[in-house]
Amino acid sequence: MSVINELRGFLEEHLPPFRAQWGDAPTFEGRLAWQATLQTGRWVAPQWAEEHGGRGLDVVTALACTEVLAEHGAPSTAGIFGVANVGPTIAQWGTPEQREHLPRILEGSELWCQGFSEPGAGSDLAGLQTRAVRDGDDLVVNGQKIWTSDGTRAHFMQLLVRTDSTAPKHKGISCLLVPLDTPGIERRPIRQITGESEFAEVFFTDARVPLTNLLGPLHEGWRVTMTTLGHERSGVVSYASAVQREIEATVERLRADRTGIELAPLLRDELVQRYVEGKVLGILGQRSLASIRATGQPGAEQSIIKLEWSLFGQRLARTRLALSGARAVVAGESDVATGYLRTRASTIAGGTTEIMKNILAQRVLGLPA
Repeated sequence: MSVINELRGFLEEHLPPFRAQWGDAPTFEGRLAWQATLQTGRWVAPQWAEEHGGRGLDVVTALACTEVLAEHGAPSTAGIFGVANVGPTIAQWGTPEQREHLPRILEGSELWCQGFSEPGAGSDLAGLQTRAVRDGDDLVVNGQKIWTSDGTRAHFMQLLVRTDSTAPKHKGISCLLVPLDTPGIERRPIRQITGESEFAEVFFTDARVPLTNLLGPLHEGWRVTMTTLGHERSGVVSYASAVQREIEATVERLRADRTGIELAPLLRDELVQRYVEGKVLGILGQRSLASIRATGQPGAEQSIIKLEWSLFGQRLARTRLALSGARAVVAGESDVATGYLRTRASTIAGGTTEIMKNILAQRVLGLPA
């Protein structure tokens, strides 16, 4: 039995009872329960090494597994930041003791966040000012982080701090693994335009973190961070197929809801434009997969996909809002309005549009910095 067939069998067995209990749109707690179920088959991160709880699959096969999960409408995992970003970094840089976190990250019993952005250091991550001063066997941390995804739910944080204020900007930064129940740490939820609070601002006041919690060498946190950001951005190949599925689902819903009803010409043209854009992104995704198969690394398409996915998501949300009309603000259709508001952040999260354009200009087109 192939890996893909094995996954299909697992989903056919476990998804129906899960949906019977949690429904088609599970809460965070439901997604956490699904993550624990998924990990019983080692499907949460099948690309991870077997000793860390994965299956040791190559990246192309792992992406194929992601497609199968999407085809079946499986919920997303709750502890995504630990699984996608922090966990692989610990696997590469961590001590044997630190790697003991990995199985708990996969099963969802440990939730992680990333303490990167600060009020004055967002896209300019190397400008961070949260400081850690050595005092015996501890580092004493003072400063603030902001826009910390899952910051109110997480048990641990991958924290970037400045440990050498005399070093150049990209030097003198260290990476710490910090339990968020450490004395001196305060978390405050940030209320979003959607009414939700998925982010937190986190304050550190003389918080003591043992030196043994250093991830990687002292003052070498920038190198560690590049590993994390590489994993954060390497998942963009799956964005392309997700976009294609979303626009196709939008068209299908429209057909079901508006049988025999003509769209206004401008709105019809806008929908056709979204459909073509989704197809083009799907083609870019296939090209990126071909590059991975040939070289083991994604090509320039990866940066193009990230940039266009961010912009396309906003355009598609606007189109869906126009298609829904007044229904978007009444009960039963509010997910359309919420989705529109959520996409406002897509050109910021995981690398701003401006940063992605710089990457394309310098690394793909070869233009001067």
